[in-house]
Amino acid sequence: MLDNSTDLNEIRMINSKIIEQITGEFGVVEIINSGSVFELPVFVLESIRSAVNHHRVHTLYFEAFYAYHKRLDEMRIFFPNQEVRYRIGIETFDDDFRKNILKKPFPTANILELGKKFYACCLLVCVEGQTREQIQRDIDIARQYFKEITVNVFVNNTTPIRRDEALFDWFVESVYPSIENESSIEVLIDNKDQGVYVQ
Repeated sequence: MLDNSTDLNEIRMINSKIIEQITGEFGVVEIINSGSVFELPVFVLESIRSAVNHHRVHTLYFEAFYAYHKRLDEMRIFFPNQEVRYRIGIETFDDDFRKNILKKPFPTANILELGKKFYACCLLVCVEGQTREQIQRDIDIARQYFKEITVNVFVNNTTPIRRDEALFDWFVESVYPSIENESSIEVLIDNKDQGVYVQ
């Protein structure tokens, strides 16, 4: 199964099963759709709204691409009974690396503004071409401007980008132990740790 579809019946069926799992036990729900909340069909959003209202969920996390940064209030209006928090995939604050290696050409020059708009950010580490200093700098910047951080260790996939195994070993041995107990940082050694990614 792929993580995207244009078949509305398939989308309805898959999302209905997932939304039925919302219990409200913790009062917080994170919606991960390998993209942006603004790409979900309205009927899925309506189902989410019905479920989170029914279960008295007070906080919702959504993913949103940088391209949607001017539309963030739309979901706050759509979900008036919840605090809506956005997570953005920054990957790195090295704009040159993001643009030329990761092929994600949005700027982070105004980090303060991004930090005001997005509650949390995701970083990508251990990619060939990155350095130890770059990874540490990214974590330090994210700590300064975002309330929460997810640090994703890169896992090889179908793209030509590869993981730097020496950098991975260094990260696991030297960086991970120093951040694993920070309540505002989540580390995904394998991107399937959240149970939502397809390889």
